[in-house]
Amino acid sequence: MITTALIAAAGKGTRMLDLAEHIPKHLITIRKRPFLYYLLSHLSKAGIQNFVLVVGHKKENMESFARTYGNQFAITLVDQFERMGTDWYGTALPVLAAEPELKNTNFIAVYGDNLYSPRDIKKFTGEHAYTAMGVREVERPERYGVVTIDDNDFVTDLIEKPDNPVSNLINAGIYTFTPDIFDTVRDVRISPRGEYELTDAIKAFTSKRLVKAIFLNDYWVDFGRPEDIKTVSDILDTL
Repeated sequence: MITTALIAAAGKGTRMLDLAEHIPKHLITIRKRPFLYYLLSHLSKAGIQNFVLVVGHKKENMESFARTYGNQFAITLVDQFERMGTDWYGTALPVLAAEPELKNTNFIAVYGDNLYSPRDIKKFTGEHAYTAMGVREVERPERYGVVTIDDNDFVTDLIEKPDNPVSNLINAGIYTFTPDIFDTVRDVRISPRGEYELTDAIKAFTSKRLVKAIFLNDYWVDFGRPEDIKTVSDILDTL
């Protein structure tokens, strides 16, 4: 069983406007606790014991979070800016930054501004020899990375924010990786959007049928806008 998770939380969160002016958006308070607390709590309920938290923007706030909740979660902080510099940008960088901590183990990877149910997270804790990707159907797939799969639920293609989506199935930003991901991420080149994108590394595995689609059945919140605070609060009401 996989018991380690990488949480990417180095970004600024500009869509949160003034709510994230003085703190990372991952630490915006909901019901007297930071959003990040709920993500770690749900990961813990799914069996995760070790948390590699990749930080950067306003890292002192993340250090305070780790001190406050260190008695509940085994948190290892990794400073992405210190290890990778600040000239590069993109979702591939937190993975590379945390390689020393994760190079010998399979691990779950999530973004620090996404929330999933413990039941859905549990689907990613099995030991496999391939990458797993969380997917789900949405009404506006053009806003996301659109996924196509074969009859055995292996991902055949992943297209970032296409103008004409070929399906309603999208990448929901939760993964299981083997250590093979590190060599592949190192080969990623800058994308047309000017970023080093984790999905480009994942696409290198799709032609070999090495990315398994795992369907999410419960809630998923991409915590990026002020109105998402109420969405998360409403979910907590149901737990």
